[in-house]
Amino acid sequence: MTGDEPAKPVMPQTLGEADEALARIRRARQAPLAEWLAYHQRSAALYAEIAEIDRGHHHESLYWADREHERAKEIESQLPAGDDQPDQRDELR
Repeated sequence: MTGDEPAKPVMPQTLGEADEALARIRRARQAPLAEWLAYHQRSAALYAEIAEIDRGHHHESLYWADREHERAKEIESQLPAGDDQPDQRDELR
């Protein structure tokens, strides 16, 4: 790798790393609901993955996965029917 090449992002391996990664991609308060929906869906998926990797924080990670999933459902219920979701590219890898 040369100095001009960007560093390849690494998948978080611990609950702390997941928290940091999600904080970096957190949406602005004024962001559209569809962007918040995508953020919470991604957060739920990441925390569920971390629960299987960081076994010392398994139950805490599952709690956060469930919390983010519930928040996504709340937001989804507020969106008008047929509202397109933003492209959910994997921003953490």
